[in-house]
Amino acid sequence: MRNEESTVRRSLGTRMGAALGAAVVLAAIHPPAQAASDTASWTTEAVAPGVRVRAGVLQDADAKPVWTVTVQAPGSAPLGERSWADATAGRLRDAGFEPRVERVVWPAYADTPHGTMGWRVRVGSYAASDEAQGTREKVATAGFTAVAEWTGYDAQQPADRESVHVAVIDPGQFTGTVAATHDSSVADRETTSSVAAKRHSLIAVNGGFFVTSDADGVQGTMAGIAAYDGELESMGAGSRAALILADGGRQARIADLTSTVTARAGSSTYAVQGINRVPGKVRNCGRPGATPTELPRQDLTCSEADDLVKFTPRFRAELPTGPGTQAVLDADGRVVATGPRGGTVPAGGSVLQGIGAASEWLTAHARRGERIALEEVVRDTSGRRVRLDSDDSIVSAAPTLVKDGRIAVDAATEGTLDPKNLSFGYAWSNVRQPRTMAGLDKKGRLILATVDGRQPGVSEGFTLEEAARFMRSQGAVQALNLDGGGSTAMAVDGKLANITSDATGERAVGDTVQVRS
Repeated sequence: MRNEESTVRRSLGTRMGAALGAAVVLAAIHPPAQAASDTASWTTEAVAPGVRVRAGVLQDADAKPVWTVTVQAPGSAPLGERSWADATAGRLRDAGFEPRVERVVWPAYADTPHGTMGWRVRVGSYAASDEAQGTREKVATAGFTAVAEWTGYDAQQPADRESVHVAVIDPGQFTGTVAATHDSSVADRETTSSVAAKRHSLIAVNGGFFVTSDADGVQGTMAGIAAYDGELESMGAGSRAALILADGGRQARIADLTSTVTARAGSSTYAVQGINRVPGKVRNCGRPGATPTELPRQDLTCSEADDLVKFTPRFRAELPTGPGTQAVLDADGRVVATGPRGGTVPAGGSVLQGIGAASEWLTAHARRGERIALEEVVRDTSGRRVRLDSDDSIVSAAPTLVKDGRIAVDAATEGTLDPKNLSFGYAWSNVRQPRTMAGLDKKGRLILATVDGRQPGVSEGFTLEEAARFMRSQGAVQALNLDGGGSTAMAVDGKLANITSDATGERAVGDTVQVRS
């Protein structure tokens, strides 16, 4: 039934809010104020049998976010030690300001410390950003580095407004398909809604992390494991959360996945560390031999000195050039040409590019007419092999949000923050942002959700913990975080349904999840 209106009122204690693990100190330590209740007015639309979309704005009348000025901690960290905070507050008072010191504690992640995360120093409370900017300039003139901020993005207080869209797909009733896709080429970027309109999709959301800068590789290529139509098109960045859409989405599950690819020429083997990416550049890291880390590291590009990369027919762009060697393979994996890197992938064939020791291996073993066999293996953390058929797909991001019915945000393990270095990932994980989420409920229904953000007083977004709590409130027993920020988008009947956060409009992304009749 289309456009059915309902109003839901819940206590704040059952949703995201002040009890999400942060306290505020205003001269002395006080817990954040608890609002009595919050309200959401929902619009529900039955898009097709077994496919329903709800849209609403979570509102908290007791939340009173303001604009303020935050003084930067040492080393560009978002938070500092208590001694720094007290000393800085004293200097600000001497300069004629009235600072406040705020204590921030760790969210309830599954793999990070508990208790105090750090301290911050702020000045002023303003209704308008211009007023905060005026004070920031005065604070800067007094010798401090500071920024104007909206406190509605803080985890330690309730958000006043959060605009959400939730699509639920019931495989028991829905006769269509749900699949991840990179549309025509893995080396392109396209908006979620344009892909949805082209494919006449009922619902679509953006998918996994992808390369956004030429400095990090080929724009649009995925920065994590991805598979479309049963073909592996990108390798995992370590062990990270993934949505597996098997049998056209009728059998979906969420698991942390790893991937290995081995090239064999005769009796000699060499490990392939990438698919459809620039050799030597590993976005989000997480590959053996990568420096400075072999662990997942969000938005960091690691390097590989010895790197063998496969390119598939879906890489419909000019191949990367530079030092090294390449071998062009036909559909049977037989070498048809060798030489410098460059050109294009032949229809139905593939290309192997190597640098460093991988280049030497190709030079020694890629002989015309002989076969180079490639074995691709995807496994979950239990060791179970994920076998891909033509109607299977995988979309991946990070981190896990809900596992076995419980909040289980493994942000440190999946590399979205570093407990030992708060300069890394603090805003990404612990500040409210636009988010896209996927989950499964106990009946096997797929939940695709978005929350708008970076819109003061309109929609603040979720922290990772809030995203987990929200998905749990929607019935998810398994859930993961997909790409977010300016990428967050949901399309309904081929039209953008949410308000994206980029000033330039809906962002062109890598892969997407498309629900088609």
